[in-house]
Amino acid sequence: MITGGVKGGEPRWRTALLAVPRTLRDDLWTAAADPLPRLSRPRLLARLPHAVVGVLAYATGVLTADFLTHVYRLVPGLALLLALCQSAALLAAMFRPIPAWWMSTAAMVGAAVAARSDLPWDAGFPWTEPGILAQAATAFLLALRVRPRVAAEALGIDVLAGLGCLMFLGRGQHENLTQAASLLIIATLLGAALRGRRVARTQLVAQEELTAEERARRTLLEERNRIARELHDVVAHHMSVISIQAQVAPHLVEDPTDELKENLAGIRANAVDALTELRRVLGVLRSEDPSAEGVRHAPQPTLGRLDELIANVTAAGLTVTTETTGEPHALSPGAELSAFRIVQEALSNAMRHAPGATVRVQLGYGPDGLTLRITNTAPDGPAPPSPGSGHGLLGMRERTAMLGGELAAGRTPDGGYEVTALLPAPARTPADAGEDTP
Repeated sequence: MITGGVKGGEPRWRTALLAVPRTLRDDLWTAAADPLPRLSRPRLLARLPHAVVGVLAYATGVLTADFLTHVYRLVPGLALLLALCQSAALLAAMFRPIPAWWMSTAAMVGAAVAARSDLPWDAGFPWTEPGILAQAATAFLLALRVRPRVAAEALGIDVLAGLGCLMFLGRGQHENLTQAASLLIIATLLGAALRGRRVARTQLVAQEELTAEERARRTLLEERNRIARELHDVVAHHMSVISIQAQVAPHLVEDPTDELKENLAGIRANAVDALTELRRVLGVLRSEDPSAEGVRHAPQPTLGRLDELIANVTAAGLTVTTETTGEPHALSPGAELSAFRIVQEALSNAMRHAPGATVRVQLGYGPDGLTLRITNTAPDGPAPPSPGSGHGLLGMRERTAMLGGELAAGRTPDGGYEVTALLPAPARTPADAGEDTP
């Protein structure tokens, strides 16, 4: 058993070791663009990080060229080339961090290889003093955009490259490696921490957006269910009338034929079946509504109860005036119900959000429709906090869209609010009106 475990463990170690080069290649052998994000606000500071990096690249480039020329005693052309590579790597790290990191590491190794053998004992090697700063800044910009694992891999390669220069070139002091490694670790950890904070904030914003969308969707569904429950009573009433009329019709005809009786019986049976299905649907819609049982048998309101509604809100402290234009006429039950609910929601919103305001309710009857306009003046003071998001405007829009109408709502120039609804509601003929009574 022990031997089998050892043999079974060897392939796993071998697989893990063989996977390291492939992982490094996948993580660090890429030239993918990853621009440095701008500051969101204020707008004048949006490019501040880019400006800071540009100044730092210029300063480290000048200092590195001077250091390589006078301390490492390189020819000016080579010193300038290596310094430009280090500065260019810092600038490129704002857009392509991984290629920039490779350039920065190569510039450090190249300067170490080109250095004279008789360097002063206290000379920084293999990193120059300004080179450490430039490479740490590049590591910071890298860790700011890549996953922590990739940043750790780059940090390990940087430290191993410096250690290799010390071991194989045999110059300088190990204190330089300790200082450089410490600075690189700090820069990498700081960049990774800032990246983690940015990623967490982005995920939080995305989650809040999803939550808001889900809340809006749930609110929409709840409002549609409420409208469906109300309209059920209207439809159920018509189906009941059809059933009763089909049952009574044979008695109104002298010697009705068998075909007529059969057709009327079929009409009544279909109406009863449809009414039964409607009641089942209503039971599903009301299953999660604890208040539905109390209003199950309450009659649906119409514009005939508008005076009662206005009296109630007036008693609550709201000043309301009404105006009716055109010749009032009976509308379909669905249009009557929707018109009443729109006025009710608009008055409720005015009470909640415009305390002390004066509200004007205008009804305009036309031959093919009804125009509702509810306007309130600016409030006398700040509105008290209202719990929840509310369904007022959403419900009004749903009711208007259900009838194929249009609704507009918004602020008025004087600081008030206005809701205008155009409802296609043609006047009902006497025959249509007679269907409402059995």
